[in-house]
Parts: sequence; C-alpha cells; structure tokens
Amino acid sequence: MTFDELNIAEPILRAVREKGYDIPTPIQEQAIPVVQQGRDIFGIAQTGTGKTAAFAIPILQHLMESRATEPQAAPEQPQETIQQENRRDRRGRSHGRARDNRAIRALILTPTRELALQISECFTDYGRHTGLRHTAIFGGVKQGPQTDKLRNGVDILIATPGRLLDLIRQGHIKLGGLTHFVLDEADRMLDMGFIADIRRLLPLIPKKRQTLFFSATMPNDIVALSRSILHDPVRIEVAPVDSAADTIEQCIYFVEKPEKKGLLISVLKKEREKSVLIFSRTKHGADNISRTLKRAGIQSEAIHGDKSQGQRQKALNDFKAGKVKVMVATDIASRGIDIKELQIVINYDLPDAPETYVHRIGRTGRAGHTGTALTFCSQDEHMKVNDIQKLMGKKMEMILHQA
Repeated sequence: MTFDELNIAEPILRAVREKGYDIPTPIQEQAIPVVQQGRDIFGIAQTGTGKTAAFAIPILQHLMESRATEPQAAPEQPQETIQQENRRDRRGRSHGRARDNRAIRALILTPTRELALQISECFTDYGRHTGLRHTAIFGGVKQGPQTDKLRNGVDILIATPGRLLDLIRQGHIKLGGLTHFVLDEADRMLDMGFIADIRRLLPLIPKKRQTLFFSATMPNDIVALSRSILHDPVRIEVAPVDSAADTIEQCIYFVEKPEKKGLLISVLKKEREKSVLIFSRTKHGADNISRTLKRAGIQSEAIHGDKSQGQRQKALNDFKAGKVKVMVATDIASRGIDIKELQIVINYDLPDAPETYVHRIGRTGRAGHTGTALTFCSQDEHMKVNDIQKLMGKKMEMILHQA
C-alpha cells in the first residue's frame, strides 16, 4: 500500500511527498483509516514506528475539512482595537482570547519537552499546506513566548502535562472546543508520575471527542486508564515490545563495574566515525560518563532531566547534525532522540525492566539500516540479562573482554 491509497487530502499528501515518503509504516497503514473514520484508538507501538504521523496526518485532515465548512470569521478589528487588546494582554486581563478567534481543536499530550518538539516538527512537515496553526508548550522555559502564540490562535496544541495545567489555571488555555485528544507515550507518563495530572485534565476537556491512546507497554495502570477515557476503541498493535528488529546485531560484554569505563573508551576509539548513543541509569552517571570520555579525548554530550531546555536542545541538534558523535542519555531524556541512521547503542548500565532494553536498542537499525547494540554486564546485572533474553526468546552474542 502507498500513501496515495489512504484517501489523504491533497494538501497533506503533497507535504508527505515533499518529505520523500511513499510507503506508510505498518502503524500508519492501520491507524490512518481508523482515525479518518472518527474511531478511538488503543495503540501499542514503540518509539520509531511512525506513530506520530499515524495520528498527525488524519487529525490535520479532519481539522482542515471541518474548518472549510465553518462560517466565515467576523471582520477583522480596526488596528486601534487590536492595539488596545494587545495592551490588555500585556497587563494579563485578556488571557485565553485568541486574536483571530481560533479555538484549540486538537490536544496532543506527551511526557517530555523533546517529544513535544519532535511532534511539533511532524505537524509542521505535514501541515505546511493546510493553513492550520500549531504550537508546543512545555516547562523549563519562560512562558511568555508560548502564551503569545496561544493568544495569536492555534488549532493544535502539543503539551507536557505540568505546563498545560499551569496555563489552564492562569486562564491562557481553554479546551471547550476540543474535538481530538491524543495521549502519547502513556507508559512513560506513568513512569514520570504524570498520571495524576492526566486525571486532573480529563474533566476539563469535552466528553464528546475522539481519543487516540498510545503506549509502548501496557502495565495494569495504563490499561485501567485507557478503559476510563476510550469509547469503543480499535486496538492496533505494532512491533510488540518483546521483539527487536532483525537489523540489529546484539552483543554482550561480561565486565566488572570498574572496567566499564576502560571498555567504553576502547570501543569508542575503534568506532570514531560512527554515531553512538550510550544509556546510563542515572543523571549523575550520564554526567560522569561524559566527563570521563572528554578526558579521554572523545567529544560527547550528556542529556537528562536536570539539563536546561537550551542545553538539551543544543545537544540534540548537535547530535542529529553529526557535530557530536557520542551522546550519553537517561531513558526519560532519550525518548526525544530520533536519529534515522544511529549506528550503535551501548547499554552502559542495564535497565530495570527488560522491555526498556528493547526500547533502547530500537533506536538503531531503523528504516532499513543495520545497527549494533552493545551491552556491558557486570556480575550484579546477570539476572537482568537473563530476563531480557527470556523476553526476546533469543540470546545476545557474547564478546570476550580483556582488561
């Protein structure tokens, strides 16, 4: 099947072609027709399966088509009136009023700043010919530029939970006109403690809406949440969490903790020209690894929740552009890293959950490219390796390491 066969509106299809895409991914092929029909979705999909486009494309189409049938907007206000309104905005007395009376029609809720920006880029790519507006809001930066965009009017809002609820409380955001609600990376929402925020949000949005629910894993709390917000959903499952792409070569080093840094430096010096993503269990560990590599003459950047938004975005941009070949990340921060030709993933620390291992290594071996996943396993991590191999139903290739 091609995108031409998915009944996509011409302005959006043109944007898809401009991106060079012809064949939809499995989740896009399954989800786009369902969303076009107005059905709710219960989606199980890992990062990297193309799920953002799977909901962005049909949402853009719905909003574009419904906007075309709406009555014409009232005549523009005289310039003097607009200036008065602007002054009221600066004094905080006209919060929530869009200057062109656009109401927020679609809300995409996502756990991290990086994911919010990544989703926003996707809407920019596919919505460039639709006349629709979108913006992303998230914490860690001043709210002024974000509220200015909201006052100018947006159709689609991408948001992290904390900043969204904060701006709702301040009166900058009203969701009474919402028709589409997307809850993305629901399992990561649970890990980050956002479920309470989601429950506070639900009474603030219309009950009559289309809801699209996506998660890479389905723990009991997530299943219960999905049942409380979805109406007669269509279940779509792509790339089960117990599988890793066949294009990924998985290797393991059995090495004691004091030897891990020396092994990492040795591996990276052999692979100087390749892009490498290293996973650390903790923020402190990520910083420590990055400092060790820099002392060894290997340029690297660390990314985690304690970094400022500017620092995180600069590090991501440098990594994507190839200016920095080595990135050290924690699991939460890594959800916004989407590098099509990432060549190596290194598990410096093993994750607590075996499913997380599959998510980690799934950052490489994408879009027909091959990739390598290396795991450094110390004595106290052997049980975690056993759990991972049991989940996947296959063993990693063992590599001997001589200190």
